[in-house]
Amino acid sequence: MHEEFKQQMKELLGNEYEAFMKAMEDKPLKAIYLNPLKENIPAHLNHQYLRSHPIVDEAYYYDYDKYELGKSPYFSCGLYYIQEPSALLVAHLLDIKEDDYILDMCGAPGGKTCYTASHLSNDGLMIANDIVPLRSRILSENVERFSLQNTIVTNNDPKDFVKILPEFFDKIILDAPCSGEGMFRKNNEAIKQWSRQKVNDCAYVQRGLIDTAMKLLKPGGKLIYSTCTYNIIENEDQIHYLLDNYDCTLLPLNKSHGMCPGVNMNEAIRLYPHKYQGEGQFIALIQKKVYLQKINTNL
Repeated sequence: MHEEFKQQMKELLGNEYEAFMKAMEDKPLKAIYLNPLKENIPAHLNHQYLRSHPIVDEAYYYDYDKYELGKSPYFSCGLYYIQEPSALLVAHLLDIKEDDYILDMCGAPGGKTCYTASHLSNDGLMIANDIVPLRSRILSENVERFSLQNTIVTNNDPKDFVKILPEFFDKIILDAPCSGEGMFRKNNEAIKQWSRQKVNDCAYVQRGLIDTAMKLLKPGGKLIYSTCTYNIIENEDQIHYLLDNYDCTLLPLNKSHGMCPGVNMNEAIRLYPHKYQGEGQFIALIQKKVYLQKINTNL
């Protein structure tokens, strides 16, 4: 593991650093959430290898060494979605209303899209987008597997939506492309690819996505911003940029079961594997302010 990354984590965690490094040696965790559009799913599952997620209803941790849920025909039928337990929280924290119009800007492979869209009625709308053609095809396959009838999958640069759908969406999910530090425990390739330059490159891309998201979000709408990385540049610094440049508010997120506040940002959530049962994650919820209409005093 990169010495520069280790030093970063020492500065972030202080006396918790050793506990963090020890947790990085543990086996990563996996979870599922059930598809609310399907019936009687628990009857088809072996609960011997499941334990309930403490926060998300109808979600479970599972022992993937003993119970290969990804190879089950029930997976192919869309009875459940397999998702990393920390990433599972992002859509859950969005406060979904049944008739919301929602955009998942970087939607592949589809875990947040499927969770969100399956909680919408047919009066709601999900547009699930990914700019990479192969990833958008995977996203489309998962949407189809989940039997979603209120979802459109697109393969666009999110900026393409600005001219045709300005201030259109009630909610936007921006699970931003990131340097992937939070995935080091489960993905050796993420360790190999990490560099300070990659952190800076990702931050540049994230800034553009944030600007686009704010143009697409309705006044009063909510943007949930997340990454699976630890550094401040891709996390709190991006939220400070939002607050400094847009008329918006940072909303507090409830914390439990080992969730930590952001760095000098109590409203946000940071997840670390030595505190929360999952991989690394940052989550923040932003609300765009409603424009005040000027009163015509000449009437």
